Amino acid sequence: MSWVALGLILVGLFFLFVAAVGVLRLPDVFTRSHAVSLTDSLGAFFVLGGLALYQGFSTNLFKILIVLVLLLLLNPVISHATVRAAFRCGLKPWSKEDA
Repeated sequence: MSWVALGLILVGLFFLFVAAVGVLRLPDVFTRSHAVSLTDSLGAFFVLGGLALYQGFSTNLFKILIVLVLLLLLNPVISHATVRAAFRCGLKPWSKEDA
């Protein structure tokens, strides 16, 4: 495996791990969604970029790039829809007084 591809995949896995820790540690849906939407997009970008480099020019590269573009376009929309639905259902953002 190319060292550059391996490095990109490891960086992506780090960001995905940070997203998982954010889901476990943050107090409400609003802060969790913020942490996950940012780090998940970045982690997936690095992992898929590393896989694309590893595959080289092939049909798999085309498929990986399609998934990458769709993920980068849809992840912010899904995150926004989740937060908006939570807010419309009456969930209040966490504050220090709630702790």
